Amino acid sequence: MPRCNSEAMSMHLEEIAFHVAPGAHAVLLLDQAGWHGSAELVVPPNITLMPLPPRCPELNPVENVWQFMRDNWLSNRIFKSYDDIVDHCCFAWNKLVDQPWHIMSIGMRQWAHGY
Repeated sequence: MPRCNSEAMSMHLEEIAFHVAPGAHAVLLLDQAGWHGSAELVVPPNITLMPLPPRCPELNPVENVWQFMRDNWLSNRIFKSYDDIVDHCCFAWNKLVDQPWHIMSIGMRQWAHGY
C-alpha cells in the first residue's frame, strides 16, 4: 500500500478478517493514528479494534524506537528538500536495523517475560 489511510486500513482489516478462524473473533490493539479510528473505516464483524492510550510506550514499544531514532539521527536537523528528508530517514532506519541489540533493548519489557 502506498498510503496510510482509511481505505488502506479497511483493506488490511478485510485481509485479517479472512484469516480469522470461523466462529472466532479477533481483537486488534492499535495506536491512535487517524486512519485507525476514522468514521470511514470499514471494520469486519469478526474484528474488534481496541485503541491504546496516546503516548503509551509501555504498551506500544515502537514509540521508544521512534524516540531513539529522533534522539540519535533525526533531531536538530534542517532539511533542504523532501528528498533530503526521505534520504535521512532511510539512513537512520538502516543504521537502526544494523543494530538489532538496540531494537531488542528498546522494545523489551521486563514485565512481559513472565507470560
